[in-house]
Amino acid sequence: MSDILKNLNEKQTEAVTHFTGPLLVVAGAGSGKTRALTHRIAYLIKEKNIKPWNILAVTFTNKAAGEMKKRITKLLSKSDEMAVAEGFGDLISAGELISESSLPTIGTFHSICVRILRKNIHLLDFENSFVIYDTADQLILMKRIMESLQMDPKKIIPKAILSHISNAKNQLLTSEEYSKYSGDYFTDKVAKIYPHYQSALKANNALDFDDIIMQTVNLFKKFPDILDQYQEKFKFISVDEYQDTNKAQYILIKMLAEKYQNICVIGDTDQSIYGWRGASVQNMLDFERDYPDLKIAILEQNYRSTKFILDSANSVISKNTQRKEKKLWTVKEEGEKIKHWLSDNERHEAEMIVQEIINILNSYEYPNYNEFTILYRTNAQSRVLEEVFLRYGIPYRIIGGIKFYDRKEIKDIIAYLRFIQNPNDTVSLMRIINTPARKIGSKTLESIHKFSICNNLSFFNSMLLANEIDGISSSKAIAIEDFIKKIKELQKLNTELSASGMIKNVLSTSGYKKMLNDGSVENEARLENISELISVAHKYDNLEPGLSLNIFLEEVSLISDADTINEKINAVNFMTVHSAKGLEFPYVFIAGLEEGIFPHNRSLMDPTELEEERRLMYVAMTRAMDRLYLLHARSRMLYGESKSNAPSQFLADISEDLVESNFGGHGARSHISINEIGKTPIPLEEEENTIFINNFSVGDKIKHKTFGSGVIVDILGEVATIAFEDSKIGVKKIALSVAPLEKI
Repeated sequence: MSDILKNLNEKQTEAVTHFTGPLLVVAGAGSGKTRALTHRIAYLIKEKNIKPWNILAVTFTNKAAGEMKKRITKLLSKSDEMAVAEGFGDLISAGELISESSLPTIGTFHSICVRILRKNIHLLDFENSFVIYDTADQLILMKRIMESLQMDPKKIIPKAILSHISNAKNQLLTSEEYSKYSGDYFTDKVAKIYPHYQSALKANNALDFDDIIMQTVNLFKKFPDILDQYQEKFKFISVDEYQDTNKAQYILIKMLAEKYQNICVIGDTDQSIYGWRGASVQNMLDFERDYPDLKIAILEQNYRSTKFILDSANSVISKNTQRKEKKLWTVKEEGEKIKHWLSDNERHEAEMIVQEIINILNSYEYPNYNEFTILYRTNAQSRVLEEVFLRYGIPYRIIGGIKFYDRKEIKDIIAYLRFIQNPNDTVSLMRIINTPARKIGSKTLESIHKFSICNNLSFFNSMLLANEIDGISSSKAIAIEDFIKKIKELQKLNTELSASGMIKNVLSTSGYKKMLNDGSVENEARLENISELISVAHKYDNLEPGLSLNIFLEEVSLISDADTINEKINAVNFMTVHSAKGLEFPYVFIAGLEEGIFPHNRSLMDPTELEEERRLMYVAMTRAMDRLYLLHARSRMLYGESKSNAPSQFLADISEDLVESNFGGHGARSHISINEIGKTPIPLEEEENTIFINNFSVGDKIKHKTFGSGVIVDILGEVATIAFEDSKIGVKKIALSVAPLEKI
């Protein structure tokens, strides 16, 4: 047997050894999908003699792409009888044999499309040195456009406009096409702004994140010969996390695979949780329609979680209809039952979590805080958790909080670097022209802006003629001239230095370092952050000058949340469930499991959105390796309002024999004293007035103290849908366990 096929189970082997034609791999959480994907690529190269440069592998994060490269490098080296350790640990000497250039093309959708555009975007009338705008850059540009169109950003929110444009681009709708679908006040405004936004991007020789894929598809449609080149180059294509693709990504892959149809997609309909940003689970469900002669392999053996965790997760997700049927199983031990805890309120909930972590760590020789993760539906839930963890002195980190690349000092330095690379980038120019302060005020900038429009010049080229512009004093012209001199000096250095050298010179030449050298603790921390940016840039020092900065900026612009997680930091992890996708932890707490929070309020009346919320719950549960805690509160203060919501309906999906609860029953409401924290949760006496949901059934006539009489038309978990007689009240969803209801 080939070394590549060792240690694979039957279904993984089935997927790995499939050769030509379409392949759908349905891979459950923790089922070794990355192993199957990487082994398949290595198998194609070593056993089927496919050239590495004819293979494309696409994923969603740089971290996942890096892991794939590492594993494939090891597999290819082992098959050449290199002395590499067994398993998936650190490489010993694989790099001596397998170089980056001899690997397949592996990367994210965006990084691969950027490579294609860097070579070909001039055909679409852009310069190949285009920059990529992040959300902050887009917002600046959008506000400027709205100002020029005399639109009030308080009445029409710029972020909402950008969100609609993003959704349009993910559907491959141009500004002209979008206008056909607009039909109300807001979408009419978006239709008016969209073409101005695109024109402004082009004037700055910039793409936003969504343009990267849309423009690549546009390139392929307009220039079939370019598409043919890449179809010939990428004869074998693999796509990871296919359930998370949006329409633009789906069309891109379909175009590339059309000629040879050697396409392998791997994913899980039960983990499709990005519908809000355009991802469509239907892409995976429709794969059989697109490729009727496909092979299907279903990976159901889980290597991550205990049997209790998997059985609980299976029972939740089985209620969904839009899915590929499968049931995860494991040979691991049963493990501990799921802990289902009820707290008095959100602070009590946080204290229960803290005490459990302390209890577990009492048996550790060294406190491994990073083994614990708290998941929540929305970022707003982290505030109370932070306060309680600070009071108990337990270290924590928020994944998806203020990110390194979102810090002001980092964005300032990157703006300098981007403008040095691309003087048409007006957004970056506006960020740096008075950072540090140069007394080039808004009136001066407005005069330059008007001059640039009247003379059809770029903003920077207009600055070169500052002495000729009306309204600019000689002192302002000197300040502008000094700024231009510094930029030109740095542009010259870019032909001589690497990316790290450029950052050091930007710091000194711009005066930024002098500005931060004021002795304050805050600015000292900012300088430390910039030093860390220099450390990142050292990775590109072996590239030739100019190219080094170009590649550095390109990769920085494509970094995602998951790429920035430092696994060496010893702290409890706080994150939303969306941020946890693809990760795993020994101990997982899911907080805030109440109707209106998880599932989210907006999903309660929409079956499609409720299915996505259930998939989100499934993802949250399957992050746990050893122990899983499900928590909800009797009442919770959130968004400035205290509410008593019913327990999440997902809790009712889990069989009672899989769960240990700290109250009188799996569905009952009971009081828990704060004094119980620190003790093993024990059943407590039920309150006299506890209402059991089995008192009610569909068709019952009821009376509500506030809303009056009505009829129960549906019951889902502990939530009843009630049609009230008063037409002004209409149909409402009511928590049976807390609502003041009585049968008539």
